Amino acid sequence: MAFTFFFRDAQTLELLVEEALPTLCGQAFIRIWDAGCAHGPECYTLAMLLREKMSDYVFHNVRIHATDVDRQFGPQITSGIYAQQEVQRIPPPIRERYFRPAMDPGRVQVTEEIRAKVSFSEHDLLSLTPPREDFSLIICKNVLLHFDEAQRLDVFRMFHRALRPGGLLATEHTQKIPAAVGPLFQQAVSNAQIYRKIEIPSALERDPSSGATRRVDLPGGRPVSPCGCNSQVLSGG
Repeated sequence: MAFTFFFRDAQTLELLVEEALPTLCGQAFIRIWDAGCAHGPECYTLAMLLREKMSDYVFHNVRIHATDVDRQFGPQITSGIYAQQEVQRIPPPIRERYFRPAMDPGRVQVTEEIRAKVSFSEHDLLSLTPPREDFSLIICKNVLLHFDEAQRLDVFRMFHRALRPGGLLATEHTQKIPAAVGPLFQQAVSNAQIYRKIEIPSALERDPSSGATRRVDLPGGRPVSPCGCNSQVLSGG
């Protein structure tokens, strides 16, 4: 389970939105994965930042897939209800626009417009199977430090597979991309851990004498089969 709070590492999230916005505004489906969402402040923060920058038409296309290994927080993410003290870090204009008093005294609720953009599901990153493979953005904060080096490399390779061409990955400000998977990503901004997916030209190598193909190593040391990645593309929102 990741730990987070509203507007934690806001600079990175704001830079991510600024970097991604020109591309996102041209996409019919804007799918985002918050991997290790804890009880929801991060995914809701991102939704609010996107809403601030996007037109009604573009924001309509946003879907944030919030996942965590601990499913006990699912109901809180779905309801978007938090104690008043949990939202004090939020800039007052944002707090006034996107929160309303809840039924319980001392608690507030994220507005329906923002809640509707977030769906929650249980997911273990170490399964190495992403929820889907067409994400425009992936955010993974304060999670990978709990894994050993081999596990981190495998998860970064999974993130690469799960991103659409040119997609962006944002990590904890102390979590740089390991050198072993460096060929898969390019740093997109100089002052934050935000990386753009690098396309791999080919996962197959052809023998010029026989014409047969054989598998080769994906940069970072992970072999792939001749039929390519285990792609899982789902339809719908």
